[in-house]
Amino acid sequence: MSSLLPAAPRFRLSKPEWLDSPKVLRTEVLAGLVVALALIPEAISFSIIAGVDPAIGLFASFTMAVVISVVGGRKAMISAATGAVALVIAPLNQEHGLGYLIAAVILAGVFQVLLGAVGVAKLMRFVPRSVMVGFVNALAVLIFMAQVPEMRDVPWAVYPLLAGGLALMVFFPKVTKVIPAPLVSIVVLTMITVAAGIAVPTVGDKGELPSSLPVPGLPDVPFTLDTLTTIAPYALAMALVGLMESLMTAKLVDDITDTRSNKTRESIGQGVANIVTGFFGGMGGCAMIGQTMINVRVSGARTRLSTFLAGSFLMVLCVVFGPVVSDIPMAALVAVMVMVSVATFDWHSISPRTLKRMPLGETIVMVTTVVVVVATHNLAIGVVVGTVAAMIIFARRVAHLADVSGVVDPDGKQVVYSVTGELFFASSNDLVHQFDYKGDPDDVVIDLSGTHIWDASSVAALDAIETKYAQRGKKVTIVGLNEPSADMHQRLAGQLTGGH
Repeated sequence: MSSLLPAAPRFRLSKPEWLDSPKVLRTEVLAGLVVALALIPEAISFSIIAGVDPAIGLFASFTMAVVISVVGGRKAMISAATGAVALVIAPLNQEHGLGYLIAAVILAGVFQVLLGAVGVAKLMRFVPRSVMVGFVNALAVLIFMAQVPEMRDVPWAVYPLLAGGLALMVFFPKVTKVIPAPLVSIVVLTMITVAAGIAVPTVGDKGELPSSLPVPGLPDVPFTLDTLTTIAPYALAMALVGLMESLMTAKLVDDITDTRSNKTRESIGQGVANIVTGFFGGMGGCAMIGQTMINVRVSGARTRLSTFLAGSFLMVLCVVFGPVVSDIPMAALVAVMVMVSVATFDWHSISPRTLKRMPLGETIVMVTTVVVVVATHNLAIGVVVGTVAAMIIFARRVAHLADVSGVVDPDGKQVVYSVTGELFFASSNDLVHQFDYKGDPDDVVIDLSGTHIWDASSVAALDAIETKYAQRGKKVTIVGLNEPSADMHQRLAGQLTGGH
């Protein structure tokens, strides 16, 4: 006898690709090592922005990467402490202290889990391609701008080291791609500076590296409603900014690797990673676009192993090899990030041939996204503004597609107007002015078989047309409505002006 209950879903655990392929394993391990080295100065810098000890940022990068490698929805994407999150929570730390910051990180994780569960990732479909291109180009600009302070007011020896690092990353892949060129550049430049005793800024100058692993604990705050109301606005802002950056980065990696990620799982995974990070005393974070580009585009990583090892190597390098890592010249890491910015920028999007063929509105949206991101140093704000700009341009373009043509019967007793195009708030505004209320005969037919009513503004416009004809003693008959349009018109007609 068959059961009426649905069959339980089957979960198949597939064998990781890196277990069967030594080449893939080597790529993933070396990619994780390169990313870990690049994460250290970044995490320390973001800690300074947030106003916390460098160890807080490094712990966050460790726990975020390790946890998201398991629960995330996008393979090979790197999540760690980020500048966007640091900017959001810095005021909370300044006003109330570290305990409140940690509590906000945990609450932000809870918000992200809830937002992921209700399907916030589906909103990504409304991000146009022009915004995505602007996002990528703005990211490249921000990555480069972040390196500029490391190239100003520094010893002259930094510049030949920087040039040497760039040259190694350009030409070494022509010799072999077995070892990532960024790793070779970091090792070679470190050996040169240490052996020759060259005095240049190093990783150690950024801050003291932790000497032990983080331990779990509860945030040092009173568990009261007052605490909740204090941290909630910051937590919600962090949750939204983190999800926006993570989902945009996931979409970018999807395009680079020609694979599809689970955006809902990624949203929930970001929340889980932030909750874990908070309980381990970290400052929280989200997807890191620069380090993800190092992992995916520069090093060629494609699996979760590289993400897991990036976090694991980070702690090993700090705790076990701290003195060695502290000697790495910042010039080596700056060279890596400069190469990442060059590789990330979509140069095709600004070529004269592309700009000539691209619709002006698309170019405006792309440039708007770049300008807003660079001006605010916030990728999430830029994406929102760019998307709104794209919607406004689209609405203006579609608004002109509603066309009205009238034909009067030979006997002059009836006129039939045919409306084509889409009727919504933008196009319906002009609809009222396309009829000859004074000169038309007494019997007016409006044929809407070539259009669709999308909103209440369109119904209100039709009401206004009927009213203008009625004031002149003329009768209006609306025909040709499709089923959804007829249903909306029936429900709203005559109800939108309060009966006046």
